Amino acid sequence: MNFFKKLFNIQDEKDKEIKSQEVNLSLDDLFVHNFVKKGGKFLYCIKEQEVKENLRNILKENNWSSVYLLNNNLKNLLPSKEIESSSLPKAEYPVFTSCEHLIAENGDIMFSSNQLRSKKLIEYPDNFIVLATTSQIVKNTGQGLTGIKTNSKDSLPTNISSIRNYQINKNDDNFLNYGNSNSKNLYLLLLENL
Repeated sequence: MNFFKKLFNIQDEKDKEIKSQEVNLSLDDLFVHNFVKKGGKFLYCIKEQEVKENLRNILKENNWSSVYLLNNNLKNLLPSKEIESSSLPKAEYPVFTSCEHLIAENGDIMFSSNQLRSKKLIEYPDNFIVLATTSQIVKNTGQGLTGIKTNSKDSLPTNISSIRNYQINKNDDNFLNYGNSNSKNLYLLLLENL
């Protein structure tokens, strides 16, 4: 009996030791892990053609025939004439935009007035499609804010906020969140640029 007890005790100690070891992920792996854990939908693209193809598939999968375009520079990525872009927000249109940074430590996506203009996240439709590059991944919110400051030396953007939850919960009746929800059904097209 002692033999089995020792055998299993040793195995338990090895399992505990393995589980207690810290895993160091690269920034991009850490971001993707946290982003997907929070319910985000992630598509990795190596070239721009893959971005266009994945965008077409997202729109087709959800039966979206129009997008609310916040950045006219992204218009060339929309699939030909079958998809319309709109400058008027409608609840049934997904928002298609870029972002400031991707925050690795918690999987958040950071925006500013460069993307959102003067509106709050809550004022936009529930569905977002975000295009970002791997060079936009930063470790934490502090590095994201520093990056915004560095990239915008002439005039700092305002309205800095982030989407923190990628599953919409309409039943969240917590009075502290009233009017302040930033949950979005979000697709991320991550383009490799490093």
